Amino acid sequence: MKSEDFGTTAAGERVERFLLDNGGGLRVRILTYGAVIQSIEVPGASGDVADVVLGCETMPDYETRSRYFGAVVGRYGNRIAGGRFTLDGVTYELARNQGTNSLHGGLRGFDKRVWTAEPTGDDVLTLSYVSPDGEEGYPGTLRASITYTVTLSGELRLDYRATTDAPTVLNLTNHSYFNLAGAGSGDILDHVVTLDADRYLPVDDSKIPTGELAPVAGTPFDFTRPHPAGERIGADDPQIRIGDGYDHCWVFNPGDGIKARVVHPGSGRTMEVLTTEPGVQFYTSNSLDPAATPYGRHAALCLETQHFPDSPNQRSFPSTVLRPGEEFSSTTTYRFSVTS
Repeated sequence: MKSEDFGTTAAGERVERFLLDNGGGLRVRILTYGAVIQSIEVPGASGDVADVVLGCETMPDYETRSRYFGAVVGRYGNRIAGGRFTLDGVTYELARNQGTNSLHGGLRGFDKRVWTAEPTGDDVLTLSYVSPDGEEGYPGTLRASITYTVTLSGELRLDYRATTDAPTVLNLTNHSYFNLAGAGSGDILDHVVTLDADRYLPVDDSKIPTGELAPVAGTPFDFTRPHPAGERIGADDPQIRIGDGYDHCWVFNPGDGIKARVVHPGSGRTMEVLTTEPGVQFYTSNSLDPAATPYGRHAALCLETQHFPDSPNQRSFPSTVLRPGEEFSSTTTYRFSVTS
């Protein structure tokens, strides 16, 4: 496995970049900063290779211009209402970094930490991070790892593991922005999306779930059959207006198999997503601003496999509590191929 220096953080921490190569056309670059997937190179129908995720070219850009590009977010991916939760009778106050809410772990979440690398051969890389008790307001010392594996069949698999020495909450996910036409090539409104989800989570004006698991049937949120991402993104729908597009969690149907599928008709590049997680945040880059980031509005789509937003405050949602003696484990696989 090839590795190289990628610079240093503003605090002087050294950052490494690793290249994972399956020998068959799939090449993935990973940074120790934020456990970031910097690039995923895959061929199209004509044999041309494109990088299909948004990323930054320099370490300073990741610190100042990235919007979680390719990063692992935690301790809690997505939003926690009011920046607080109660666990075992104790209320914990979190960093509030999106209005009154806590988003993606707070002001300096896992996406802004330098992880420790352990490469194995050419195709497996494990990154680990120890989050001390009280970091960003979360209880317990958490030991987290993520293992990236590229396979000969064109898959990138992400295996998450974590343990804690005190009760805490945890929701890890990867925040890659995908554009199967190639990063920087335009918008993703023509990408055809399918989601194995009959329900989604409506949100209030601050994008916190209302608690309802609403049916997608008859709404712009129905992707049980293939639809272009942009086909109904401007629909006269109150939830579309709140998100300024798609920025919601879909509830996967029970069972194994492919949970999401994206096809770019022009190149034939196809991505299938398999996961052990109960939901996915489908986000269409509604707020990317070229004045502040390297990319513009709708430049990519995110499929953040995860537990539900605000689960620590909503008892009807699947639990995100992790206790001593337990191990958190989760797997998400991105499978790349070409559709003729």
